[in-house]
Amino acid sequence: MPITRNRLAKSIAPATVAAALIITTLGAAVPATAATPVGDTARALPGTHPEWATPQADAGAADAAAPATARIYLAGRDASGLAALAQAVSDPKSPSYGRYLTSAQVQAKFGATPEQVKAVTDWVSAAGLTVSASNAHYVQVAGSTAAMTKAFGTGFHNYRTADGTHRAPTADAKVPASVSDAVLAVSGLADSIHKNVSSATSVREAEQRLNAAAKLAGPDKKDPATLPTVATCSEDGYGSKTAKGAPEGYEKNEPFAPCSYIPSQLRKAYGVTDAKVGGKGARVAIIDAYGLSTMEQDANHFSTLHGDQPFKPGQYTEYVTPDKWVHEAECGGPAGWAGEEALDVEMVHGLAPDANVVYVGGNSCYDEDLYDAMAKVVDEHLADVVSNSWGEIMHGKSGDIDPAVVAADNQIFQLGALTGIGFTFSSGDCGDSSPGAAATGVNCEADTNQAQADWPSASPWVTSVGGTALQLNDKAGKYGHEVSMGDLRSVLSADQKSWTPMPGKFYFGGGGGVSKDFAQPWYQQGVVPDRISRTAADGSTSKTPLRATPDIAMSGDLVAATLVGFTADGAYSEGGFGGTSVSAPETAAMFANAIEARGGRALGFANPALYDRAATNAFHDVDDNAVHTKRGNVVDLGVVNGALKVRLYKIGADFGLSAADGYDTATGLGSPGKGFFKSFAIKK
Repeated sequence: MPITRNRLAKSIAPATVAAALIITTLGAAVPATAATPVGDTARALPGTHPEWATPQADAGAADAAAPATARIYLAGRDASGLAALAQAVSDPKSPSYGRYLTSAQVQAKFGATPEQVKAVTDWVSAAGLTVSASNAHYVQVAGSTAAMTKAFGTGFHNYRTADGTHRAPTADAKVPASVSDAVLAVSGLADSIHKNVSSATSVREAEQRLNAAAKLAGPDKKDPATLPTVATCSEDGYGSKTAKGAPEGYEKNEPFAPCSYIPSQLRKAYGVTDAKVGGKGARVAIIDAYGLSTMEQDANHFSTLHGDQPFKPGQYTEYVTPDKWVHEAECGGPAGWAGEEALDVEMVHGLAPDANVVYVGGNSCYDEDLYDAMAKVVDEHLADVVSNSWGEIMHGKSGDIDPAVVAADNQIFQLGALTGIGFTFSSGDCGDSSPGAAATGVNCEADTNQAQADWPSASPWVTSVGGTALQLNDKAGKYGHEVSMGDLRSVLSADQKSWTPMPGKFYFGGGGGVSKDFAQPWYQQGVVPDRISRTAADGSTSKTPLRATPDIAMSGDLVAATLVGFTADGAYSEGGFGGTSVSAPETAAMFANAIEARGGRALGFANPALYDRAATNAFHDVDDNAVHTKRGNVVDLGVVNGALKVRLYKIGADFGLSAADGYDTATGLGSPGKGFFKSFAIKK
């Protein structure tokens, strides 16, 4: 499994961000369609010249004959009207709420016109570029670097970076006035990439899958005063088995970590069982990179082993194109994404067993390929809810996120909202994604240069999903308590008499924080306090409120892990996984169940409806400051790389984030509570 959150690459390149507000300087929000005028005949694309392309790093002009590619995203018609209508159909307070359009209606009203496409095609062709692909969203072009120079009005040089020499524009690219209104953004002009990865990791260290059967073995009967000699967990509820023989940690007699949770327990804990819903009539799409050839077979096997029903014929479909897979070495390949895909599919089916599930595999983990997968779901209306367990930092030592990625993604999210499709995204597994968290966190991006909210989780047009550590009161799944997802980790000393270090170091945690890049969306007004929304994750302050993440949270902690089964190297096995990569598909499944409770009516972009339910019994208000018992910290005893290892975890200890009364940046509004489904039920 990849050991960071998922969304692998983006050229650090281009353009303006449309249909959303971007904070260019804190306190000054400008419409994304704004652009810097250059002369009377061209429009500059801010951000096309990346920060890392400095004079000091300049290695000279790029070869004029060298091949180059770019993607020109199309603005379509009436970007401001698109955003306004997407808000109206998503807002329960609006008379247009739920009055979704068909994909054909959206294209006719807001899509690119044939005239716009022709204008862009004529422009690039005249510069000597070839159109290699074209659709309703973009025009892909290829040609020489010299042709790129002619088309975009800027030279290209090579620049030395920490990961090699990369080509980039010497100044911000420009587009002619004749196509200015048709171009949303341009990506790919700089050839540096940022990698995105899945936000899931194995419960037994990164990339290590544990045979679940071993976890169920009991303690050593010969000497109850010593630690067991086999993998051991608390199977009868959180803290049900004391770790006798372990040295004293944060308290005396700390318990073993819970056995990895299975779907029936999660359904019970979050009210699915009692509400008697299963997502009937709803469709959930899952987007990851590549595809696992045994996915349906593995999901059915997993369900049967744990007392659930397998997929019915036709209930699971997938769209994968193995002949088009690229960048496998950089992305970890299909094998590296297999656990993520299995986790997502099995969580959605496990928590919403009657919902139809559609898997759409991107041809790589690069931004453009994941974008194509999202666009397919929206254009063909393949689902009502889309689960995405991947993301990336927006600001790093090697440069900021490509503005074209933000612009294009936000446009797709708004188009989806118009047709009744909502997107969930995991918020990350690295606390506030700061360098401090990345120093010891197992699922962090080392390139980060500041505390920040991740992308696409930070988009005002998606549901950002954080994580919790779920405590069950019994084996059946009775809800006990939740704290924020965050673990400090210590290791048992060789003489088994102490923990090192003590206190432990940050190891794993849920993501969140206030984004300095986006103004506060309308649905957070009056719910997210100013003391939170006016201070960005990096500590800078704003005169106006900003977008806070996450919006909601569910079980995902590494030591209160979730069981997953899939085939690797020809053999099926199961193991515990953690991450907001667990929480995102769980939440998508809960939305599918809410659709059934609504009588089959699409929920669409869910955030406005969620914030309307703030501070009600629709949510568990997760609070790390609640009275804690010894169950707050656990001993984890399991097999890692063939050897039995013992670790101590302090939970509810995220880096830079914590849960408190009301909205917080660790768990958002909280987790689904006992009144969640009832609040969506159609009143008769």
